[in-house]
Amino acid sequence: MKTLQRAARALALGLTATALSAFAQTEITFYYPVAVGGPITKTIDQMSADFEKENPGIKVKPVYAGTYQETLVKAITAQKAGTPPTTAILLSTDMYTLIDEDAITPFEEINSGADDAAWRKSFYPAFMANSQTGGKTWGIPFQRSTIVLYWNKELFKEAGLDPNKAPANWKEMLEYAQKLTKKDASGNVTQWGVQIPSSGFPYWLFQGLTTPNGVELMNAAGTETYFDKPEVVEALQFWVDLGRKHKVMPAGVIEWGTTPKDFFEKKIAMMWTTTGNLTNVKNNAKFDFGVAMLPASKKRGSPTGGGNFYVFKKATKEQQVAAAKFAKFMTTPERAAQWGMDTGYVAVRPDAWATAKMTEYVKGFPVASVARDQLQYSVAELSTHDNQRVTKALNDGIQAALTGAKEPAAAMKDAQAEATRILRTYK
Repeated sequence: MKTLQRAARALALGLTATALSAFAQTEITFYYPVAVGGPITKTIDQMSADFEKENPGIKVKPVYAGTYQETLVKAITAQKAGTPPTTAILLSTDMYTLIDEDAITPFEEINSGADDAAWRKSFYPAFMANSQTGGKTWGIPFQRSTIVLYWNKELFKEAGLDPNKAPANWKEMLEYAQKLTKKDASGNVTQWGVQIPSSGFPYWLFQGLTTPNGVELMNAAGTETYFDKPEVVEALQFWVDLGRKHKVMPAGVIEWGTTPKDFFEKKIAMMWTTTGNLTNVKNNAKFDFGVAMLPASKKRGSPTGGGNFYVFKKATKEQQVAAAKFAKFMTTPERAAQWGMDTGYVAVRPDAWATAKMTEYVKGFPVASVARDQLQYSVAELSTHDNQRVTKALNDGIQAALTGAKEPAAAMKDAQAEATRILRTYK
């Protein structure tokens, strides 16, 4: 009898050891969108190492996969080859593309506990607009943003403007920009009043004009767009006029990547860019600057932007559970607050702003809360089925209008016709 008991105990111990060793081998591959090493990769590496310390049975393997676009292409290519990442930070706007590719799993199907449901409800509703569809949560907000206006207080003072007051609406922004635009004796512009970039993410900056003008560019199901609505055309006309008619901004296409540099070099007095540039501006602007919500037209408003955690369908159940655990770890109030302070992205959940560290940070650097306060007026970033092609149709239309190749109304009519054609199969 004792021999049988010993054998059973040995078998049980053997099975436990096997189970533990199997768990110890749970490795999750984590695609993160950054092209080069630097502070961000060091932060991600550290956070991954901290997670492993708390979860010794899980190994996180970060893969720095390039731009958001490159990371998406790599993830989908790997998915088709049968070797997808376990989890990835991809744009919130990639949600429909990833669903259509049958590449991702909703978080409700990975973990269905009460704790997990409470976690999914802990994020700002504005960020969840691009993270949920059909009653399911496909993405978890991580590095999210809104567009804000930055201004150089010194240049405002020089132009006779109140250095502590940003333009509240389009009319004021144009008036300020006219006062802030400087020319030399030959008539060449040496300082522009305002700069709204139109390369990289033209559609996103455009939503910074269409949203305050009281119109959304698509429906919540991602099956229809409204590019040719009068309010959309009116917003594009205003953008075009800033450069071509009023000459307070360079005409044509303005580079996304060099806009902050132009601001640091005092070539521009006001710029529109992501709040994700806040830490960059804080570290590099050698002058006093302000940050404000985008100017209103009919109302306030900005699109949200940035990246979500997604979990891939072809990963094993153990990997999916580990990836959801990792996403939960990375978005705790304390870590969301720290990530916001380190990068300038908006801490993605209200309780992150109540942490002692964040409260102290905002006290010393009040502009950090501007993007958060703008969330109450924010809408979902342009996201549809076949999003890449639909967005390209709009981007092409915007750039055609900005370069003078087409009138705004014609540009938007053509963009809408192309989007309707692409989305026909999803109706």
